[in-house]
Amino acid sequence: MNILVIDGQGGRIGRQLVKEISERFEGVDLTAVGTNSIATGSMLKGGAQNAATGENAVIVAARRADVIIGPIGIVIADALLGEVTAEMAAAVGRSKATRILIPINKCDSVVAGVGERSTAELIDDALYKLAEIIAQRG
Repeated sequence: MNILVIDGQGGRIGRQLVKEISERFEGVDLTAVGTNSIATGSMLKGGAQNAATGENAVIVAARRADVIIGPIGIVIADALLGEVTAEMAAAVGRSKATRILIPINKCDSVVAGVGERSTAELIDDALYKLAEIIAQRG
């Protein structure tokens, strides 16, 4: 299974995701793509073996992914303080991959129905959903 983690800004969420996925799931092909080099570097520090940066990397990796995980802003043009281009958002949205979007209520986007949960709780829930997907496709 090809799992793609996308993050921007400082890459903290992506780094946590990469670290946990690497530790919890064996036999997955994990790729990390940052919208900027700082985010990519952070995910590399989290243990990503495959990493790239920028718009074209998001577009290509989204075509190859079975599951895409990242903050909800990866599907909203101009999100993450403008780091997500319209082409990036479209590539993630058009991908045949299952998307696990973490509902971070920042960058002028608020997700209704999402309580005040910590980032750690949101990441744990995303990883739980990933485990379900992997088990289903086994």
